[in-house]
Amino acid sequence: MNAEMILTNARVVLPEAVVHGTVAVSNGRINAVDRETSALPEAVDLEGDYLIPGLIELHTDNMEGHMRPRPGVNWPSSLAALISHDVQVAGAGITTVLDSICCGDLHKDRNRSELLDASVAAVRHGRGRDVLRADHLIHLRCEVADPRVTDMFEPYAGLDILQLVSLMDHTPGQRQFTSLDKFRQYYRSKHLAWSDEEFLAVMDALIAQQREHAEPNRKTLLQACKERNLPVASHDDATVEQVRQGEEDGVSISEFPTTVTAAAAAHELGIGIVMGAPNVVRGGSHSGNVSALELAGLGLLDILSSDYVPASLLHSAFLLRDVLGLPLVEALSTVTSAPAQFLQLGDRGVIAPGKRADLVRVREVDGYPHVRMTFRQGVRVL
Repeated sequence: MNAEMILTNARVVLPEAVVHGTVAVSNGRINAVDRETSALPEAVDLEGDYLIPGLIELHTDNMEGHMRPRPGVNWPSSLAALISHDVQVAGAGITTVLDSICCGDLHKDRNRSELLDASVAAVRHGRGRDVLRADHLIHLRCEVADPRVTDMFEPYAGLDILQLVSLMDHTPGQRQFTSLDKFRQYYRSKHLAWSDEEFLAVMDALIAQQREHAEPNRKTLLQACKERNLPVASHDDATVEQVRQGEEDGVSISEFPTTVTAAAAAHELGIGIVMGAPNVVRGGSHSGNVSALELAGLGLLDILSSDYVPASLLHSAFLLRDVLGLPLVEALSTVTSAPAQFLQLGDRGVIAPGKRADLVRVREVDGYPHVRMTFRQGVRVL
């Protein structure tokens, strides 16, 4: 077997089955998959552990937590913050990560969007210096009701590492926040406490702003994405009407639908359904919306996203197997081949000859999938 690296005695998770065998790697690509173990002295014995495709994360806010570890505290070095985030990502078995960065924000006093320039610059710098373990791409989370959003988006519209654009509307009374009480509770947890009078004033101002700006901004952003063949995601779909509007606009991914009705509509239209891995691990949504496990049990879940806990991604896939009885191949596809498909990343997401050698060695410890090795393009990064 002619290869630079041979990984053997592994339970290899292929697209169609889990087999006991060997994977050979050459020039950063998978060279061969053999359903037998190798006796070659240079082969690395994986001791019966799983060998799975590298995980693909399309929506994580984790970098922001390193860039701003506390409210009002920006870390002095954006690159250092990114590298710290990157270590967590690789340690979770994630080899491709779309760092989701706010582009627009309804609440100026939170100043989340001031991290936009620094975050994009850090990712480009880290990639250019080759100091990152995972392959970092960009996901711009565009708040359509922010009057500034199109101006903020425009400088990055042609960025070669921009891989996904999501259209969000966190206005009270919309989508995730159809309940005004949930809106107030959520933003209280983000250190925005309002008196009753202040809350009513904020709500009225945001609703007026949404009515004026959301639709024209949405159209401008959709046109920019269409011109560049960028995948577009909707966010927090709650109704059939919202899903159908997204389908008419060319949306291919529905992130975190809040109801079974919306998820069923997305599934019927062939729109990829993304749910949060923390939702699976915790057994429900922290904001009271539909359970990811419920959607998975109904066949209405395509992709899992770690959102704010990188380690939840792999764990949640194994829980789909353990809690719902899904075959491991099917469960792991939610964090490997399915995101690759909907992100138009055809060179990764499965273990097959010719694909990128993004691989993860996993051992189950007391029912928990423990990442023991992570390889990106055949190079061990963990």
